[in-house]
Amino acid sequence: MPTDANSPTDPGDSTADATDPDDSDVVQAAAEAAESVVFSRFDRGDIDDLDVTVTFEDGILEVDVYLNAPDGRADADRVADDAALAARGAVDDLFADE
Repeated sequence: MPTDANSPTDPGDSTADATDPDDSDVVQAAAEAAESVVFSRFDRGDIDDLDVTVTFEDGILEVDVYLNAPDGRADADRVADDAALAARGAVDDLFADE
């Protein structure tokens, strides 16, 4: 089930700070966090299809997680939602560290 999580990195400021993480670092951190949630709840063999798409443009994070795991014990829709939220949290943490 596709799941979107959209989040401005800093709702009060739309300009990028010189110390902000690079866009590619943001995308990588979000994708890794989402995949980590999915693989912590499903065996790889139970997953028929997983697509994690992350974009970060103009301070806006978009995360889409599609998960098809009909033979898994966990609820795929819930895991996809959790994965998108984890991606958002990872990016929030990345900016908090800066």
